[in-house]
Formats: sequence, structure tokens, C-alpha cells
Amino acid sequence: MILYMIAQCTWGFIQSTVGFIVFLLNIRARHFIYHGAIITEWKYKSSVSLGLFIFVTKEPNFYWKFRDKYTMEEVKERLLVHEYGHAVQSLILGPLYMLIISLPSGLWAGLPPLYRMRHRRQLSYYWFYPECWANFLGEKVTKTKSMERMVID
Repeated sequence: MILYMIAQCTWGFIQSTVGFIVFLLNIRARHFIYHGAIITEWKYKSSVSLGLFIFVTKEPNFYWKFRDKYTMEEVKERLLVHEYGHAVQSLILGPLYMLIISLPSGLWAGLPPLYRMRHRRQLSYYWFYPECWANFLGEKVTKTKSMERMVID
């Protein structure tokens, strides 16, 4: 756990620095440690991983699609495993993480034409390479199921 934290603060310096600033802006939120990462449960509907810091939603806005199959806690755990997978990507890519993972992931999540395409084709958000790789890594490291190919849009 200590080596993980040191690596995130050195090799993952850029994203961990941004994460620390976001952490300070959300200092009153609930925090806990998960496999060495500092987790913040925040009020926003999306989740993001920034090096040592992971910010997860308290209430995934897509839960209603899965309430017949999973509890809210199960969906939140799967989402945490996915975000932790992004933290592992940060360890692998270091200073390239923001360019190779964060930027494409943010565009994939936030651009309306891409949202419409996913919705029209019923493509899973987790189909795109940063997301499916994060699922894979999160599952390998935590030995817990991630979001897999859930269609959340």
C-alpha cells in the first residue's frame, strides 16, 4: 500500500496533484481507503480517478436500469472497481495517463454526439478502450467484478 501511494505521488504526479486539489475542494465529503487509493464519495453523478485519488458518486444516476439485478451497494462497488482500474492505468502510464486515458475518456463521456451514438447503437460506455481496460485491470487487481459491459446511457 505504501509503495502504491509513493508511485502515484511520483510517477503519477500530474494526475495525483490534480486529484489532491479536487480532494481539498471536497474535504467535507466522506473519505476512505481502498487498496491504497484515497476514495471520496462526492455529490456529483459521475465518478473520476486522478492518480492516488478516486472520486465516486454516492448515487449512480444509471442505477435504475439495474435495480432488478443488483443492489445499489453492488453497483457502487462495481463502479469503484472500475475507477480503481483507472488508478492502475495511472501507475502503468504515469505522466502519459492524462493524454492517453483521461482526455479520451472525458470526450467519450461528455461529447453529445458520442452519447447519442452510444445510445442509438446500445453500445456500452465501457466498450471504449480506456473503460474496458480499466474494468479489466480493476478486476485483476481487486479480484472483484467491475461494470463489465453494462449499458448505462
